[in-house]
Amino acid sequence: MTRPMKQNQFGRHTPVSMRRGAVAALDIGTNKVACLIAETGEDSTPNQIMRVTGFGHQISAGLQAGQITDMRAAEDSLRAAVDAAERMAGVEVRGIIIGVSANRISSQICEAHVPLHGQAVNADHMGLALRHACEKFWSQDHEILHAIPVAYYVDDSAVISDPRGMFGQVLRVTLHLISAPVGPIRNLLACVEQCHLVCDKLVVTPYASALSTLMQDEIDLGTLHLDMGGGTTSFTIFYEGAPVHTGVVPVGGHHITTDIARGLNVALPVAERIKTLYGSALASSDSEREQFELPTHNGEAQMLPRSDLTKIIRPRLEETFEMVEARVAGSGMAHLAGRRVVLTGGASQLSGVPELAHTILERQPRLGFPMRLSGLPEAAAGPSFAACAGLLNYAGRQHADAALVSENAAGPIGRLAAWLRRNF
Repeated sequence: MTRPMKQNQFGRHTPVSMRRGAVAALDIGTNKVACLIAETGEDSTPNQIMRVTGFGHQISAGLQAGQITDMRAAEDSLRAAVDAAERMAGVEVRGIIIGVSANRISSQICEAHVPLHGQAVNADHMGLALRHACEKFWSQDHEILHAIPVAYYVDDSAVISDPRGMFGQVLRVTLHLISAPVGPIRNLLACVEQCHLVCDKLVVTPYASALSTLMQDEIDLGTLHLDMGGGTTSFTIFYEGAPVHTGVVPVGGHHITTDIARGLNVALPVAERIKTLYGSALASSDSEREQFELPTHNGEAQMLPRSDLTKIIRPRLEETFEMVEARVAGSGMAHLAGRRVVLTGGASQLSGVPELAHTILERQPRLGFPMRLSGLPEAAAGPSFAACAGLLNYAGRQHADAALVSENAAGPIGRLAAWLRRNF
């Protein structure tokens, strides 16, 4: 039987510290903008589950594949979603956790070495390892969003889950760095600031959605997690309790809608409705006999077999899974992904998607739903809102890459001062 995820699994290197009061999360996608507001109790216990008090969502405008294409239209969408959540929760939020779904997310494994000189490992040593790795792989073109410890070693030891208090000469830390292009990030932050909000932390959506949908067994034994969004499909490979690779392919549910609109010569809203009501990735024995109503320009309805719709949908989904499989194989981490795949995101709800994923990816599929939150409205309890729910899960934990927030917020002068303090 699968076990719920341990509360400190993704931040085992540092104590968990739950935030008090209202916490807000904003998932900015191609098809929708979603906002969730949750509250934590006064006792700040580590295993406390956050309670959702506000929820709002709005059809996206001015957004494509997680990037701003029209600043004013995107601002209106963000404001509408946040305002609806604030009214429901009865609070006004200022700081917010924001999901990033850029289609050029970069993922790499690196190793940092910190001299101990016979001293016991402490939190400063672990933070120094993170900063060394970030400084080594820093680039003007990319912003490092996460630096997730995968493994610790002291001298020539085997893998250590928590090295604090251990003596040695050298601390080695294997880190998973996730970064995104600076330009789209700056545009996103500028749009958020126009809404009079402050970004507390940027979190990549594949990581966030995994936090809310994966079971502990899947994290420990190895799993491929797929977040099938509107403009992109992102994936994360988990192994031995940590994410070890993240990637994105530029194909999502909106591409299926566009294929239907072109194939059947209908408007995009009509194509989306047809996809939702009648779409399937697999043909059935009855699909030739089953029909759906197709509106025409002269007002007369035309009846078409559902098999015609499947012939449009399936090739795009096959392309999506084949692209993911190619990226996973090219990462060198395919052997760590195990035999399971967890599907989430709006496009994963299409009939027949798990079965098609099983055929192409050759892994046992499961549809992932948001977990570890109480009071989640029924409208936000499906795979479409897994990323937004995961942002709240992320906010309820203390992470090693929290240091990235403070140093990035300090700007170049602050980073220089921090470097001088560490080296002189």
